[in-house]
Amino acid sequence: MPRTINHPALQPLKAKFPDIKFFVGEFRDMVTVVVTREHVVRVCMFLRDDPALQYDMLAELNGVDYLNYPGARHRFGVNYGLTSVPSNNRLWLKVFLDPTGDTSPGKDFRDEEVLEKGDPALKLDSVTGVWPGAEWMEREVYDMFGIIFVGHPDLRRILTWNGYGSYPLRKDYPLRGVGERENYKIVTREGA
Repeated sequence: MPRTINHPALQPLKAKFPDIKFFVGEFRDMVTVVVTREHVVRVCMFLRDDPALQYDMLAELNGVDYLNYPGARHRFGVNYGLTSVPSNNRLWLKVFLDPTGDTSPGKDFRDEEVLEKGDPALKLDSVTGVWPGAEWMEREVYDMFGIIFVGHPDLRRILTWNGYGSYPLRKDYPLRGVGERENYKIVTREGA
């Protein structure tokens, strides 16, 4: 028997955005609201600025690749873990993205070209204007999954190097890598 999900943010969200169809889920008392990518910044600003909600802290931002996941209808998900410090409430937002091109390794661009040449279906508005702490978390999701955050003040790789050529946490990335270990230049003491 389905049970009603109660959370302090659900009714204000439905009242503020009657034109948006939200999907809501719950797992282990954590509520997740699925938002379309076109509305994610507006929803985040409302959740932060509403005096009754005050989700003033972005505690987590991460990516998920659902390739070959049983029952998955989308390829990528971006999760936003929000915390209201005054009321000690937590809420998860999720945005699903589906690439239009091939995602296998070696077909990607350098950081300077990714905004103009990257897959438009993997572009998502940055929330750094809402929570400045999102800057490094968005860079990590970009570096590991190839999600392009439009409007990010400094979108570049944070764990791999510019020109790496792939995104290591994508499920179609080979477990042994694509030769980066075998082709790594060894610097000796004499040659340094």
